[in-house]
Amino acid sequence: MVTPPLDREDAEVLVPRQEIAEGPQPMEVSQSEASSTAENHQVEEPASSSFTWAISNFSKLNTKKLYSDIFIVGGYQWRVLIFPRGNNVEYLSMYLDVADSANLPYDWSRYAQFGLSVVNQIHNKYSIRKDTHHQFNERESDWGFTSFMPLTEVNDPSRGFLLNDTLVVEAEVIVKRIIDYWSYDSKKETGYVGLKNQGATCYMNSLLQTLYHIPYFRKAVYHMPTTDNDMPSASIPLALQSLFYKLQYNDSSVTTKELTDSFGWDSYDSFMQHDVQELNRVLCEKLEDKMKLHNVLHTATWLMGKYSVDLQLDVKGCQDVYASFDKFVEVEHLEGDNKYHAEQYGLQDAKKGVLFADFPPVLQLQLKRFEYDFMRDAMIKINDRYEFPLQLDLDRDNGKYLSPDADRRIRNLYTLHRIWVLCHSARSNFLEEK
Repeated sequence: MVTPPLDREDAEVLVPRQEIAEGPQPMEVSQSEASSTAENHQVEEPASSSFTWAISNFSKLNTKKLYSDIFIVGGYQWRVLIFPRGNNVEYLSMYLDVADSANLPYDWSRYAQFGLSVVNQIHNKYSIRKDTHHQFNERESDWGFTSFMPLTEVNDPSRGFLLNDTLVVEAEVIVKRIIDYWSYDSKKETGYVGLKNQGATCYMNSLLQTLYHIPYFRKAVYHMPTTDNDMPSASIPLALQSLFYKLQYNDSSVTTKELTDSFGWDSYDSFMQHDVQELNRVLCEKLEDKMKLHNVLHTATWLMGKYSVDLQLDVKGCQDVYASFDKFVEVEHLEGDNKYHAEQYGLQDAKKGVLFADFPPVLQLQLKRFEYDFMRDAMIKINDRYEFPLQLDLDRDNGKYLSPDADRRIRNLYTLHRIWVLCHSARSNFLEEK
């Protein structure tokens, strides 16, 4: 039974199956690997406060951006910044701003968790709120949401957000003490250490930590054959073994430089955002080639599945993961002008579809959040609401996703292990015209 910890991070969804019929035995996790219990520290209670801003004559505003009155939280001055017509997008843009940033000393910094809301004045339960956190400083004195909500919804009186031409905005701010990262001991506080970012390698770090926390995969990596003549900077298997070992036993964060060197990357590659799905596929292929030389043959394929790495699910028009799977296996009828051409038989009515012969123990799903817009000649993000359960049962409805030849003795029940959301919040002036 594989039961990795429930963990969420920086959008693929990765879920390990609860029951595994056959395959490598799980590696034993020694006591030194277990999470150490953080010592109890007396932490000062954070200061918090709420602020309400009623913006009158909203539809008549003729300004690119608008600031609220100043309010005080934690002894600091704050204000809300909005772009009534959007910050170069067709959305209401809204940020939390440090009101006195221009008068603060050079090295100032403050940390806050905050939520910004647009109140629905007809049905409060339909109010829209978004939460985030940020360490504000001289270079990033405001933070928030460029695409907070569509302007079409804001300006439609029937939606309830604009009443008597008044928009009500709320901010809830919690100011916390800034963590001294130079003295922070991650191993002591959490039992784990992280990976250093080489510039734009956060996507790779998320993938590597996901793979590290799958005990079967880690065991397979440790058992890959290497020689005394191998150098980590020139051997992907040895570099990954070294990386996993350091993640397990180091007392401080670990660099990925040896691993990226083994990829043949230079500094330019480390500062370029690569596709995490492609990296995952290539990495597993390289490791599988090495595993073929030893008794860990096909472990990567057995764990991840030959097809699962590239299993892309539609988001548009789908409420949740189950709806996406329903669409994936949906039968297409080939008839009329779209008949199937069969050799020796010519055009024939036919049915076309996909069913799964089996599912891998670790299932990776890529959500298709982007699609090509022919009118704009650009990739457009799908921002529709999408739900995924903590447990995913792919045996539902009498195994409708499985082919008739599938082994029904295997229980295809998965537990959510990790979510990759590889994106970044935007500062307001990122999109301002200069």
